[in-house]
Amino acid sequence: MVKDSITPAQVGLGKILILDENQNRAQLIANLFGFIGERCEVVSESTLAEACDPEESVMACVLGALSSGQHETIVASQPAVPFLVLGETLKYLFDKKNVIGLLSEPLSYPVVTQQIRDCQEYKRLIPKRNASTDGSLFDGLIGQTNAMQTIRFLIKQVAEKEANVLILGDSGTGKEVIARNVHLLSNRAKGPFVPVNCGAIPAELLESELFGHEKGAFTGAISSRKGRFELAQGGTLFLDEIGDMPLQMQVKLLRVIQERTYERVGGSKAIKADVRIIAATHRNLETMIEENRFREDLYYRLNVFPIESPSLKDRRDDLEVLIQEFITRFEKQHSARFNLTDRALESLKQHGWPGNVRELGNLVERLLIMFPNQMVDVHDLPQRYCYTDEAPFVPEYPDEILERQALNDIFAFNDEEEADDDDDFVMSATSVADPTTVMLPEEGIDLKEYLAELEVNLIEQALQSCDYVVSRAAEQLSLRRTTLVEKMRKYDLNKDD
Repeated sequence: MVKDSITPAQVGLGKILILDENQNRAQLIANLFGFIGERCEVVSESTLAEACDPEESVMACVLGALSSGQHETIVASQPAVPFLVLGETLKYLFDKKNVIGLLSEPLSYPVVTQQIRDCQEYKRLIPKRNASTDGSLFDGLIGQTNAMQTIRFLIKQVAEKEANVLILGDSGTGKEVIARNVHLLSNRAKGPFVPVNCGAIPAELLESELFGHEKGAFTGAISSRKGRFELAQGGTLFLDEIGDMPLQMQVKLLRVIQERTYERVGGSKAIKADVRIIAATHRNLETMIEENRFREDLYYRLNVFPIESPSLKDRRDDLEVLIQEFITRFEKQHSARFNLTDRALESLKQHGWPGNVRELGNLVERLLIMFPNQMVDVHDLPQRYCYTDEAPFVPEYPDEILERQALNDIFAFNDEEEADDDDDFVMSATSVADPTTVMLPEEGIDLKEYLAELEVNLIEQALQSCDYVVSRAAEQLSLRRTTLVEKMRKYDLNKDD
């Protein structure tokens, strides 16, 4: 490695261990790594395990010559440590997944720095043993797809900094959830989190809403009032839908960001803006800049650290865990749960989810209301979520059950307490309902046809006696109004014009 081609680098993630019985080479490598800003430690076989505890403190291990020949055993004993092997003779170790790269003499700066970077990625992306604990740091960020892992990583990277954050993504993807997590993991977590929807406040009121106003500043200002900036003092101000902010207000917001001070409407006293600003939008701000609808200087002030909130269609593998989260969230409110069949879940994964996570939450609550404590199949889903060519299950019942149900429908209105009622219709109906008055002809009858005719006759009598007021006729027949309407439709029973 040529010294004058090397520039100092940032200190890496943990120390680099060097295990090589060629002491001169080990020390040379340690010196070279130290020159580019990496912490190194030369170890032996006997001290390696101790040096790797805790494993988070080790970024990589450079493995060279060993008289014992136990290279494979050593690599296998430390699966959480990425290894770089020295020399072509150790290339056979590449079948071990934690062997990341090869270093050959003479060492070159580009190769070394690339190998270090690959080791950092191995450590950063490694599945943590305490993944559930790590996830508990976040509030409401549900999912284990790569997209969500990236979101968590970005939040942790920027949370403790004071940089402005711009969250981009479609409506309903949870941009405010991301903003709240940036706040919760920041040094301002004990301060307030104040959200403002810039698109929901009329343009003429937005300035007063953000900066407050003094008494008499305008008609209706009967007293002084703090604005959102003042309410967020010491904490975080979340400007949602920043793309809907009028140009005039964009100028004033830019001034506050630059000077870190503002004045209330109608006031002259400068107030220090001790707030962190997080903005979000579903709009394409770069396109709006080209159309002169958004200020370019404000865009670059806000877009210091962008985070893109993924659409639900891009993280469909998170659907199951998101559904369970919503079920748990709504369980107390509705005193119910439900389970999805595999067919139903696969159908939901085919949906485009234009409303994203918000749409999914609405669907889960609807299913809880419709199918409490039941198994929900694909055909139970609303039609727009049903992606299947399979016919729905339609049960078939024995004739005995169908005939019994028909009799129940016809004679359900027979109430002995109304036997003395003076209404002629009720008297005739109860007499018909008496099974002793119906004689079976010698030649027999078609029972289904007979019962259907009897049902039609009784319904017609009830409708005629009530002048076709369906609700009253349903009361006389002791039927639900909807049931009677269905039967009228079935038998085409309508009042003649």
